[in-house]
Amino acid sequence: MSPQHHQKKAYAFGLGAVLAWSTVASAFKLSLQYLSPMQLVLYASIASLLSLLSILAWQKRLPEWIAAFRLHWKSSLLFGALNPFAYYLVLFQAYSLLPAQEAQAINYTWALTMTLLAVPLLGQKLRPRDAAAALVCYLGVLVIGTRGQLLELHFSNQLGVLLALGSTLLWAGYWIFNTRDAREPVLGLALNFACSLPLSLAWCAWHGQLALPAWQGLAGAAYVGALEMGFTFVLWLSAMKLTRSTASIANLIFLSPMVSLLLIHLIVGEPILSSTLGGLALILGGLLLQKLPLKAQADTRLEPPSARDLN
Repeated sequence: MSPQHHQKKAYAFGLGAVLAWSTVASAFKLSLQYLSPMQLVLYASIASLLSLLSILAWQKRLPEWIAAFRLHWKSSLLFGALNPFAYYLVLFQAYSLLPAQEAQAINYTWALTMTLLAVPLLGQKLRPRDAAAALVCYLGVLVIGTRGQLLELHFSNQLGVLLALGSTLLWAGYWIFNTRDAREPVLGLALNFACSLPLSLAWCAWHGQLALPAWQGLAGAAYVGALEMGFTFVLWLSAMKLTRSTASIANLIFLSPMVSLLLIHLIVGEPILSSTLGGLALILGGLLLQKLPLKAQADTRLEPPSARDLN
């Protein structure tokens, strides 16, 4: 198969992943009409685990997964407690408090959060460009959180904004710790979901939320789990393996925010606020500033997961 054909397949897989991820903010919001955040974590995790195990079965790698479970169950429990359990619990709670357009826009700051966390956790240096990008991105968060009322600093929902920002800390921290993870990515993700299920079950039982929800909620959780948490990860991983340029595929992710906003408007019915558009423009501008190539020296910093075969 020619390199050109491989590149076309990489673009097809990458675009498919981006389009799938563009639907999940709407799916989160619709599912939360029938499920609590903790129920959505539980049922989506089950769907994701089944999706990943189906992929491994199709690849005839289930015996490998079982062996990896016996070998890595302790680290998988720790990783699973962080993602999916803690990350999605905080993220879904943010979506339950904020309009989908605001929660998803703030969530895009995770790549910058990872750069900032790498300073204390990995001993990396903060470039002036990173500091400038942080100011621009978090100014965008302020614009979104205050709905343009910057001088008043009155947040539409302060807890929701804090939870959305907290989710970026959890997600970024997960991938930073993941750089030291020796497990194969798909196997590791399936192990995480398997080990997180007892935590999700115990959390729901403790809060008395193990009752079977409406079928609409289960359908939404199945979509979120199989697509956002499971299959799309493999699709993106395949694109990264086929491409000749990880940057060209990684940059496709910048298509997702606007497509997501359009779907939120059409499917969820939210009117898109000018403050969301302005804040999102600042966030994406800050991320682009951070990604500009360096001419004077090579950049050996931690790359975002989108550029490192990660979801």
